[in-house]
Amino acid sequence: MTFVRIGGVPHHVEVTGSGPVCVLSAGLGLGWFDWDPVVPLLAPHRTVVRFDRPGLGLSGHARVAPTLRGEAERILRLLDAVGLSGERATVVGHSLAGFHAEAFARLHPERTAGLVLVDSSVEERPRVWAPRGARVAGTRACGALLCAAGVPRAVGPPLRRLTAPTPWARVYGTGRVWRAALMEYVTYGDAAVELARLRAAAPLPFGMPVTVLAAYAGGSGEWLGRQRGLASRLGGTFRVAVPAGHLVMRDRPADVAAAVLGARP
Repeated sequence: MTFVRIGGVPHHVEVTGSGPVCVLSAGLGLGWFDWDPVVPLLAPHRTVVRFDRPGLGLSGHARVAPTLRGEAERILRLLDAVGLSGERATVVGHSLAGFHAEAFARLHPERTAGLVLVDSSVEERPRVWAPRGARVAGTRACGALLCAAGVPRAVGPPLRRLTAPTPWARVYGTGRVWRAALMEYVTYGDAAVELARLRAAAPLPFGMPVTVLAAYAGGSGEWLGRQRGLASRLGGTFRVAVPAGHLVMRDRPADVAAAVLGARP
C-alpha cells in the first residue's frame, strides 16, 4: 500500500506482481478492493497497478470536480509516480472508468499497450441537462447536508455489505467517499460529452488491441447489443461474461483476467 501526491491530493495506489504493466480503474464510487479477485490471476504475468480516485477508497479528499481529460492525466501521472515512467500499460476501465481508460488511450497512445473495457458505460447520444456549475454547486451543498445529518455513517457501510460485500465496507461511512461518488454521478454526462468530442479529435492508433467485456445474467439482450456496438465502434474484440452482474471483476474474475492477458503487452 502506497500513497502518492498528485495535484496536491494523496492517492492510494497498490502495485502487485511483475511483467508488462496493466492499470485497473474501477467504476463510479468503487474502490481498489473491488479488483481483489482479479489481481491474483494477473500478478504472475503482469505488474498490476490499482488506485483510488480522489475521495474514493483511501485517497484524500477531491479538490475539484472531475473531468475526462483530468482523469486520463491522473492515470499517466500515477504511473509515473510509482516508478513506471515510460512504460506502456494495458489500461482497464470498469463502468464509468471505461470513459477514463478510453480517453487515456486516445490522449496518450505512446503509453498504451491495450485497452480493456469491463462492462463500460456507453452513451450513444451524450448530453447534459443543466449547467455544470449549477450541478457541481448543488452537489456540494447536498453532500454537506447528508454528511451533517450523519447519513454516510448510518447508511453507507450496511448498504455496501448488502449490495457487494467487502471487508472495506467501512470506507462508505465517510463523507469523503459520499461526496466523491455524488460528484462523479452528476458529472457523468460531462464525461460522456467530452469523450464524444475526443473520439472525433483523437482516433485510436491503428492496431491497438481493444477488448470490450460485457456482463450478462440473462434477460434482455439490449445491453449486450450496446456493448457489441461499442466494440464495433472501437474496432475491438467483443466478449461476454456469463453469468455476471455489473461488478464483473467480482462475479467472473477469470474472464476479466483473460481479457487483460489477451491484450498485447
